[in-house]
Amino acid sequence: MAQDITVTITDREGATHEVQAPTDMNMSIMELVRAYELAPEGTIGICGGMAMCASCQCYVLNDVPLPEKGPDEEAMLWEAFNVKENSRLGCQIHITEAIDGLAIELAPEA
Repeated sequence: MAQDITVTITDREGATHEVQAPTDMNMSIMELVRAYELAPEGTIGICGGMAMCASCQCYVLNDVPLPEKGPDEEAMLWEAFNVKENSRLGCQIHITEAIDGLAIELAPEA
C-alpha cells in the first residue's frame, strides 16, 4: 500500500514548507510545488514537465538518493540560469518512497 512521504520545500521568498506528498499518483516535485501553490501561478512548470524550460529548477539540500539526471535534464540545466552543483529540474524528480525526507529550495525565477 502506497503511503505519503514528507518533502521540505523552501520557496522563492525563503519560507520553508514541510508538505505531504502522495507516492501513488505519479507526481513530480514540480507538480507538488504547484499543488501546494508554493510558487506564483505561471512561474513554475511552464513547459508542463517536459524538461524544456527550467522554470522548476531547484537545489537539492540533503543527501536523499535521487535518480541520475537524464540527457534532457542535463541539456536544460546546461542552458539555464542560476545553476549550481546541486541543481535539478523538479519535473524530473518523481515522488516515490525512496525520496522521503527530501529537502529542496526553489531556484530564483529566471
